[in-house]
Amino acid sequence: MDNTILMETQLSPEQEQRQTKEKVAIPLLWVSMVAMVMLFGACTSAYIVSRGAGKWIQFELPQLFYVSTAVLIISSVTINWTLSSARKNDYKGMKISSLITLLLGFVFVICQFQAWSVLVEQKVFFAGSDSNAAGSFMYILTGLHLAHLVFGIGAVFVVWIKSRLGRYNSENLLGIRLCAIFWHFLDALWIFLFLFLLFVR
Repeated sequence: MDNTILMETQLSPEQEQRQTKEKVAIPLLWVSMVAMVMLFGACTSAYIVSRGAGKWIQFELPQLFYVSTAVLIISSVTINWTLSSARKNDYKGMKISSLITLLLGFVFVICQFQAWSVLVEQKVFFAGSDSNAAGSFMYILTGLHLAHLVFGIGAVFVVWIKSRLGRYNSENLLGIRLCAIFWHFLDALWIFLFLFLLFVR
């Protein structure tokens, strides 16, 4: 009886390989996200110190930052849709939801560049004789986040391609899980930065 149960619960080589990848990949992702938190923590701390030193200009945040925040929140819903579809072996749902998430990522990028254009129109520059620390930190914080988001878009693109090829299913979710965790992290990070820049000025 015990031998029968043991044989039934034994994992196939493919399942063992997936479990091994999961045990390695997820902790590595969390370590990388902790490192990112430390980076942004250092930047926001420097922001606060510089603000306290004086010579700090005041300016309005571009309205497009509100739009981009909403876009990222919606994209978190769609990436969850992708993961949920994979768990149900809903291949059509995976393809549609991952494509929507990818498009929303590009919309966020466009919004950020347009927001920077608005800042330039307000005479808020990153560097130069007319620049100020307040504006420089605005570009640094939002630019760093955008750089990390580009990697997130790349991950979503891979998920979309593999979804079209039928590579994911209820027993093979690791790629989508990693992408979803990272995407939610980027979403939460942007919300923090947006609120920080909105209220700490």
